[in-house]
Amino acid sequence: MSEITRRELFRQGTLIAVGLSAPSWLSAIARADLVRSAGGNRIDPNTVLVVCQLTGGNDGLNTLVPYTDPAYAKLRPTIALKEDGLHKIEESLGFHPSMGALAELYRKGKVAVVQGVGYPNSNRSHFKSMDIWHSASPEGRLKHGWIGRHFDLALQGGVLSPVAGLGLSVEKPMALSAAQASVPCFASLADIQAMVGDADSERLLREIQGRDAEAGSATRAVQMANRSALDAMAELKTRLATFETSQRYGEDSFGRGFQQVARIVASSPATRVVYFSTGGFDTHARQADQHATLLKNFSEAVSAFQTEMEACGRADKVVVMVFSEFGRRAYENGSVGTDHGKASVMFLIGTKVKGGLHGPKPDLTNLDDGDVAHAIDFRQVYATALDQWMGSDSAGVLGQQFPTLPLLKG
Repeated sequence: MSEITRRELFRQGTLIAVGLSAPSWLSAIARADLVRSAGGNRIDPNTVLVVCQLTGGNDGLNTLVPYTDPAYAKLRPTIALKEDGLHKIEESLGFHPSMGALAELYRKGKVAVVQGVGYPNSNRSHFKSMDIWHSASPEGRLKHGWIGRHFDLALQGGVLSPVAGLGLSVEKPMALSAAQASVPCFASLADIQAMVGDADSERLLREIQGRDAEAGSATRAVQMANRSALDAMAELKTRLATFETSQRYGEDSFGRGFQQVARIVASSPATRVVYFSTGGFDTHARQADQHATLLKNFSEAVSAFQTEMEACGRADKVVVMVFSEFGRRAYENGSVGTDHGKASVMFLIGTKVKGGLHGPKPDLTNLDDGDVAHAIDFRQVYATALDQWMGSDSAGVLGQQFPTLPLLKG
């Protein structure tokens, strides 16, 4: 971006607030909500949660394949995966053939697979279901995102680091929205590094901070978000330069994403949550090749990330949570793909997870309107992460108490 263009964009602080003419990453971090919040507990100062969002609706049945179930082959006469080539984890289940790297982590006890995860009265709309997962509120009773509410509670107990939570996404995930805490979001680390080294950009951003906008106004929201971004960039500037990844990551969205997350986690000890997403999982047509590529890229990237964490001595402090907004329908469609469904699988990955299968295997003879029925509420997984990993108060974050699951080592 030229100096003139950048200068004009930064001077138009109110335009940034409504997403006009702004760079995508700056438009994303400018979203702030200024409502007061309730109290909570301090977060654990040592652990890190990495949230990886598989956008589009990942097909759980072709990710963890019930290859001995005759109903599976009957429901999917074309796209059902055969036993040969699967990475078997027990006599009746196996990972997709392209998931060899994740299967190896599973064999080492570093992958917890949660089966049949969803929520009551599941919604098949991408946007509505993603909002439900991000807010952790199927009924729409709770404001803001579940991670944002976690940081709001943490903020009641003291000052948060400007890099306590970070997003790597073109659009700021709703999960990071908060009443008082400000969680910056950047399209990539390249954005941070380009802005930090540019004196004109930094000066113009600080000029915006010098204006006294009315509390609750759009301009004030921009000021708060920009201040959070500036503080985060200043905090990360030196630290990012001190660490270069040692593993080989692919040039796909998963490879680039996990490589950037590795750099943040390895070099920024104050960071507690990193959130990133990648898409392509809406496999309505010709699913086989597309899904295979996505699962291969994911498996290899998260495996490289885990190896990186072990090499830099951070493995005992990091857990990766992987989710998608819904699964796919149990039966294939006429386009050799699958349509929007309900329950699917979640993964927790790391040296501190209790590896293995959790939750009942989906019953394909007892479907919920043609979908895999949910057996575990996703908020149980969130509650487990909040209470047992993030040092938070899950009842305060989720609005009620949900039973935790045995997914983490004591």
